[in-house]
Amino acid sequence: MKIPRACLQAMPKIDLHRHLEGSLRLTTLLEVARKYSLDLPANDVEKLRPFVQITDDPPNHEAFLSKFEVLRHFYRSPETISRLAYEAVADAALDNIHYLELRFSPQALARVRGFDLAEVTDWVITAVQQASQDYHIQVGLIISLVRHEPVAQARQVAQIAYDRAGKGVVGIDLAGDEVKYPSAPFAPIFQTAKEAGLGITIHAGEWASAIGVRQAIEDLNASRVGHGVRAIENSQVLKLIQERNVALEVCLTSNLQTGVVHSVSHHPLVDMLDLNLLATLNTDDPSVSNLTLTDEYEVAMKALGLPYIQLRRMVLNAASAAFLPEDGRQRLIAHFQKELPPDGLPTGC
Repeated sequence: MKIPRACLQAMPKIDLHRHLEGSLRLTTLLEVARKYSLDLPANDVEKLRPFVQITDDPPNHEAFLSKFEVLRHFYRSPETISRLAYEAVADAALDNIHYLELRFSPQALARVRGFDLAEVTDWVITAVQQASQDYHIQVGLIISLVRHEPVAQARQVAQIAYDRAGKGVVGIDLAGDEVKYPSAPFAPIFQTAKEAGLGITIHAGEWASAIGVRQAIEDLNASRVGHGVRAIENSQVLKLIQERNVALEVCLTSNLQTGVVHSVSHHPLVDMLDLNLLATLNTDDPSVSNLTLTDEYEVAMKALGLPYIQLRRMVLNAASAAFLPEDGRQRLIAHFQKELPPDGLPTGC
């Protein structure tokens, strides 16, 4: 059953893979640029847009990542960081996302002004908890470590995550340049994260081969893989994903914009579902990509021909992969089973 866009928008959804740093309102960034006299031709949103959002850029990860080099200059004060975090949650709620896991890199938020990493993390936690209450959305935070930054710094940031396990932080992530920087040096950090009760998700199989997905699962204890699209190239890795019941955090438009796939119609999401993998659908960086999760569901339906029942399946996959205690995860699954009937339109249509 294909459903109208209005129903897709009304459909209760889950986003497991959304970066705070890629979820910033352009109107807010313009206000920040004006307030702090940032060195950008930012006297209106349209002039700001090409610096922080994919417009006519070539489809490759260098162009995509260049937006974050600009975005990091906007984290000018505790108030600004808190506002950006609050608005990211509010925008997710306005897209009828009922459960969100928002990931961020404390070092990215702290770098320009030299803020304390623990303090930055606490600003985000406080703002997100307030937005969660105000907009009636359940939110967990994931702390992202960065492959191409020093391992010693990653250990410092990971300790901040360990100390906040169950206090706003639900998981830990490894992001960054997977082509040039292997994951092996970070393995002890993720072993400690597992022992601390944190969920583990690893960016892998996006720009590098399926072998990175295997390493994420076997060496870093990942129960979820960010993107993971190139796992489809290796049957042994696919078997491992199936055996371990590892969830894949798929981001269609992001994969197109970074050149991972040459067209959405060639994306392996359909194959993942056909193989009964725990595929989920997510935004990655909604403001950089200029999209909502509703847009991603519409792309999946129109470009890949996925019917409502498959969209529902991906929401339930996401619920089953949420970084929650078992009782909380079962409540989340029950909520979406009720809201998304298998034999009819979702609640709100």
